[in-house]
Amino acid sequence: MDTQKNPAPVTARPPPVDILRFNTCGSVDDGKSTLIGRLLYDSKSLMEDQIEALERSADLTGGGGINLANLTDGLRAEREQGITIDVAYRYFATPRRKFIIADTPGHVQYTRNMVTGASTANLSIVLVDARAGVIEQSRRHTAIAALLRIPHLVVAVNKMDLVGWSEERFREIRAQFEEFLPRLGIQDVTFIPMSALNGDNVVDASPHTPWYRGPTLLGHLETVHVASDWNLGGLRLPVQWVNRPNRPRDAAWHDFRGYSGQIAGGVLHRGQEVVTLPSGVITRVKEIWTYDGSVEEAFCPQSVTVVLEHDVDLGRGGMVVGRDQPPGAGCDLTARVCWMHPRVLQAGRRFLLKHTAQTVPVVVPELLSRLDLATLEPASAPSALAMNDIGEIRLRTAQPLFFDAYTRNRLTGSFILIEPGTNATVAAGLCGEPREFVRPEGAEYAI
Repeated sequence: MDTQKNPAPVTARPPPVDILRFNTCGSVDDGKSTLIGRLLYDSKSLMEDQIEALERSADLTGGGGINLANLTDGLRAEREQGITIDVAYRYFATPRRKFIIADTPGHVQYTRNMVTGASTANLSIVLVDARAGVIEQSRRHTAIAALLRIPHLVVAVNKMDLVGWSEERFREIRAQFEEFLPRLGIQDVTFIPMSALNGDNVVDASPHTPWYRGPTLLGHLETVHVASDWNLGGLRLPVQWVNRPNRPRDAAWHDFRGYSGQIAGGVLHRGQEVVTLPSGVITRVKEIWTYDGSVEEAFCPQSVTVVLEHDVDLGRGGMVVGRDQPPGAGCDLTARVCWMHPRVLQAGRRFLLKHTAQTVPVVVPELLSRLDLATLEPASAPSALAMNDIGEIRLRTAQPLFFDAYTRNRLTGSFILIEPGTNATVAAGLCGEPREFVRPEGAEYAI
């Protein structure tokens, strides 16, 4: 009798594992880098050579023990001072999800680095020292997370072991946050008591918090729902480059002209009517190409190359949009900015504005307000914005922009300001509501 078992069926591809991008923020010495180190260490996401490097670097910080913060504090100055200066990125994965971590600085003078690390995050972890409670830097980072429209927030009340694992202290800190969170408009907030140094409630549940019935940090990161965070309404495809393969004239690819970029909103499908900007010509999608080949449809945030049915005037900095839910258009807009440069921002200054793949000259005719991070109230008509200030300004561009309010689309609603002489990035900006919109009903038809 033939006892050989039938071979298992071969699957073409394993099911996709989604990616969660998150950042850590908080005041100096709240334990941000230690928390990430503990997360990587306890989830067994470190290689043997990384553990050996930790042991070799133990003498830099004294004590002779492994300093988990050294996993992210890669600069020598960071290790010697025991602080985080630059944004450090780390990657790890569990069977349920892949993760990209941005460890951001706690010093006020490095708030601009925190904005950089949080700009692409799905989730933000704000650490609070259980002894100090909510301080101005806690409010500052929470306010920035709200301004950046990060969908999910975790308040990690760290160093609970130094307050005797007091449930009352944990509830006090939670109440302090809940006093100002409604004004920031953050909906999904999770509070977790922990000790990053000892590993309590980071990967494994702590026996010291029988009064806490919520998830561990890793448990929450693995299960928080992020699939609906991307904007799937209103097609937006900023063109990064025109794809013309360098093939012989007799090759099948000779007449290929594709428009490549990352879909910033909506769903794109073959045969769809689209509007090309700035020309305003209406055409149809002929083909959609991805890394895996030709597909029938694609959606945000996939990177694609699109072939259109007609030859249109479209290049880098242009945009392919749907006929429904058109973007804003115009040379005048209001925006909130985080000022990142030592030289203050005053009305009348000129910059370059980089929005998606387009760069245009811009002037700042007026400063409208500055956010007081102590009270979270705006102060009107400031004379200037200093480094790390958050304020609302008016902008006038040299040519029209096609954009969305940041509250509707984080990708087409954001920009940076660049100083022309030095090429330094001086501000990160969030677009306000457009005054005018693209009008597809008046567009020229190529169909």
